Amino acid sequence: MQEDKVLHTEKVSAGKRTYFLDLKEDQRGSKILKITESRKNDGQFIRHSVLIFQEDFKKIFDALELIKGQIGPLEDYVREREPGKETDEDLSF
Repeated sequence: MQEDKVLHTEKVSAGKRTYFLDLKEDQRGSKILKITESRKNDGQFIRHSVLIFQEDFKKIFDALELIKGQIGPLEDYVREREPGKETDEDLSF
């Protein structure tokens, strides 16, 4: 089976978690957004992924915009961390 072609990747580091947003293209030319959360637990990396298919992009992005509007200013969620100290409460967007 042929692997999907990666068109673009963004990496977001957030405390103990890292998020990867991969825009891929399948063999038929359809685009897929793969969102992966990776976190370290007891020395092992645990990963969870969600695939969003091209036909659902508008619905998902519209829903995210509605939620973003309910959150308020994103600056309210950015917390300064002490250098070298990680926290599970990182709410940075």
